[in-house]
Amino acid sequence: MSIYESIFVVRTTLSDEDTNKLIEKMKSVLEKSGATLLKLENWGKKKLAYEVKRERKGTFVYFHFKSAGGVVNELERSYRLEDSILKFLTVKQELGAANKPANDVKEPAA
Repeated sequence: MSIYESIFVVRTTLSDEDTNKLIEKMKSVLEKSGATLLKLENWGKKKLAYEVKRERKGTFVYFHFKSAGGVVNELERSYRLEDSILKFLTVKQELGAANKPANDVKEPAA
C-alpha cells in the first residue's frame, strides 16, 4: 500500500451544506475502495491564481490516505463526474522524502 495526497477545488457557489455533502461523498468513495483516510482538511474558500471554469474562488479540500494504486483511478473518476469540482490533483508520497536532505551542488553550472 502507498500513501497519497489529494486536493480538489469546489465551486464557491455551492452552499456549505452541499460542500460538506460532496466531501462526504468523496470520502465514501475512498472508504468503499478500501483506502484508509489518514487526514481530511477543509482549507476553506481561497482566491484562485487564474480563472477556472468561470470561477475566481474555490473551496480547497485535502485528503491524505493510504491505499492501493487502483483506488486513485476510482477517486479521480469520481472527481471528473462531479460538475462542482473545478480542479484536482493526486500525488503519491515517496517514503522518507520529507527526511532526505537536498543534494548539495558542488560544481557551479557552466
